[in-house]
Amino acid sequence: MTAPVPRPVDVHALPAMLTALRLPSIQRHWPALAGRADAEGWPASRFLAALAEIELADRDARRIQRHLRESGLPGGKTLATFDFKALAGVPRARIEALAAGDWVETGANLIAIGNSGAGKTHVLCAIGHALVEAGRRVLYTRTTDMVQRLQAARRDLALEAALAKLDKFDLIILDDITYAQKDQAESSVLFELIARRYETKSLAIAANQPFSAWGSVFPDQAVTVAAIDRLVHHATILEMNGDSYRRRAAASRQSPEAVAPPTASSDNISDKLEEKTAQ
Repeated sequence: MTAPVPRPVDVHALPAMLTALRLPSIQRHWPALAGRADAEGWPASRFLAALAEIELADRDARRIQRHLRESGLPGGKTLATFDFKALAGVPRARIEALAAGDWVETGANLIAIGNSGAGKTHVLCAIGHALVEAGRRVLYTRTTDMVQRLQAARRDLALEAALAKLDKFDLIILDDITYAQKDQAESSVLFELIARRYETKSLAIAANQPFSAWGSVFPDQAVTVAAIDRLVHHATILEMNGDSYRRRAAASRQSPEAVAPPTASSDNISDKLEEKTAQ
């Protein structure tokens, strides 16, 4: 059996073929790279490898941008814009270690508790941005918005489907979990989310009240204890009870010597957890 005669290669059809193969980066860059390869006498394998590297790098960049858009993370709240000097109680090395994301692989949680304006949201969002850059999928939402979303799903008899859809995110950031008092129905869907992700997917939570005051989040005491137990079992807890980060940032913009007055300290977390466990 004789080998088939190769068909002539139509270079003019290359753009259409690359479009059909969905290789937009190769389509953009091959003419210039081909000229360089001809001038420098590259072998075909090097030319092909260079094109493949460009395509893969551009795909990674497009995926990161797509995941950033779907994350809902506020723009500008990154590690580069966080003033660690304003919060001496939050070591930079610790935050950078959390931004590396090893804890997300095990479904561990991150809880930031402290005064209003202490920088909790900024820290969690900065970690979220770093995780997206590393290829993780992150969702940022206010807790009230998430509760409304899950309540609507329950009314439509689609709560399980809604929770399953959230499983695609390696990390969900729930902001202001203690901001507003929740009724039994609201706390129920929130507990469903916490229970589902327990030891499988990660949560990051910002709260301006210590655990001892979480009765406003889960009105039923038994549910409160069960929710806190699941959240803290595999968790890093950041106590952020220093001066108001926002006030200090505003004061520093107006006057380098301006220092805001301290805010009230919250309850000691470890003491309150011991009290909770003893109940």
